[in-house]
Amino acid sequence: MIALGGNALGNSPAEQLERVQKTAEVLTDLVEDGFQLIITHGNGPQVGVINSALEAASAAGTSPVFPFPECGAMTQGYIGYHLQQALANCFERRGLREIPVCVVTQVRVDPKDPAFSDPTKPIGRFLTEEEAKRLAAETGYTYKEDAGRGWRRVVPSPVPVDVVEFQALRRLVESGSVVIASGGGGIPVIRTEEGYKGVDAVIDKDRSAALMASELSADLLVILTAVDKVCLNYGKPDQVTLDRLSTRKAEEYIREGHFAKGSMLPKIEACMSFLKVRSDATAVIASLENVRNAVYGDGGTKLYYEPVYRKQLSS
Repeated sequence: MIALGGNALGNSPAEQLERVQKTAEVLTDLVEDGFQLIITHGNGPQVGVINSALEAASAAGTSPVFPFPECGAMTQGYIGYHLQQALANCFERRGLREIPVCVVTQVRVDPKDPAFSDPTKPIGRFLTEEEAKRLAAETGYTYKEDAGRGWRRVVPSPVPVDVVEFQALRRLVESGSVVIASGGGGIPVIRTEEGYKGVDAVIDKDRSAALMASELSADLLVILTAVDKVCLNYGKPDQVTLDRLSTRKAEEYIREGHFAKGSMLPKIEACMSFLKVRSDATAVIASLENVRNAVYGDGGTKLYYEPVYRKQLSS
């Protein structure tokens, strides 16, 4: 299971198409080596662009209002299209017979998740305080000041519970397809008396990757990011890089505040949740450029399961 960061895909369709070609070459190396891949990806910059453009068009009277879940579905479609096309082209050039396929994926969340009472995930464009307060009164959306850069709309980031299309994904994996699914963390939905319903939220894509990896019995979860290894005291003179990290030690480092909430922390937590279900598996955090070495054990940071309390041997 490989999780690609949305920021690594660029900020425009043209830039994304260029970067996806390079990503596809690296992933094809792994397929050529005999690995079966399940791929997910982020969509932060992309969903922000789509949401902002549709909001502007709606304000100008040239487009209806589009709900946020629909914006997430759009990003799944166009990012997935770019990925599956680039992979298919690479496979053909190298004589591989695997078929890449993208599934627009819904991920169920709990409507009672505490995240819904405290939205924190910023989306869309920056606004002045006056604009934000006016839009909040008009729409009922929540806006917060974002690190001195302006005001932005914020939505909840609930924990994923299960993947609605799980059985279809399993069949595709069993058929040998290279599956692209749950992009952007998946379209967040809740179960109602009438069936599934989309909600305004953003699911962390690494958490969704861990959930899919667990349910599909993956042997290896790979989370790709901008750095080659997990670090302690990141960016400081006493920075330390980690080659290996147990779940027990990771819990200690989290309590000590070593991992930033908006960057490395959710990746560490996603790996831990996967390993607590698949204790005999491995998780790796690495850069795209270093992914092949990381998969073979010579790069990235490898996370492995270690129980907090060890059983005492009987005398």
